[in-house]
Amino acid sequence: MSQDNQKHNPGRVLITGGSSGLGAAVAKAVAEAGGTPVVLDIQAPAEVQAQYYEVDVTDRSAVEHAVEQAAADGGLDAVVTAAGIDRCGKLDEVPADQWELVLGVNLLGTVSTARAALPHLEKSHGRLVTIASTLALRGVSDATAYCASKFGVLGFSKALAAETAGRLGVTTIIPGGMDTHFFDDRTEQYRPADNSRLNDPSRVAGAILFALSQPRGCEVRELLICHEGEDSWP
Repeated sequence: MSQDNQKHNPGRVLITGGSSGLGAAVAKAVAEAGGTPVVLDIQAPAEVQAQYYEVDVTDRSAVEHAVEQAAADGGLDAVVTAAGIDRCGKLDEVPADQWELVLGVNLLGTVSTARAALPHLEKSHGRLVTIASTLALRGVSDATAYCASKFGVLGFSKALAAETAGRLGVTTIIPGGMDTHFFDDRTEQYRPADNSRLNDPSRVAGAILFALSQPRGCEVRELLICHEGEDSWP
């Protein structure tokens, strides 16, 4: 391996939701860059060889145990919190348990993973990459749970970046809509009207690898990436 390739090797990267969608694209990008993807998900990855832990990110104890195991197996250089779900509908139409599940996966799952990984990332002076959304910047009808969770991820990430400055890096990725299976279980009214304006998740994964490739002392704190025809931004 050349010196230049070594410089950009992301190392051991733990990825929540790493078996599908953006998480799978990140796992693949990490492997292709010479790094080691470590996947936390409720199902095993099918497209890339990775160290895998079966974990529901809403289970804080399970997350803590998996992160400790992953760190013990070789340390952690970075963490990407890509696990995410949605439940569309008006507030009084979405069952409360399903509404709260969105916050449990998207926001509390991010927080639990970050908290568990913090001492290991401090040890390696590594980086945490959280995944927000263009719907962390604007509110839309029938998306109260998703907007609340992603607004929360954005606020949490900004505060954690300030709290850990100089000890580890915190980057928030703000992607627009991506061409994944995320929309498959939605009714027609909540599916994208034009799939051609959805970004390829591999491009977002590339942006994440760019953030992870920055030299010590330089941080990409926030990065918005979307298809040129994205209609959920600005």
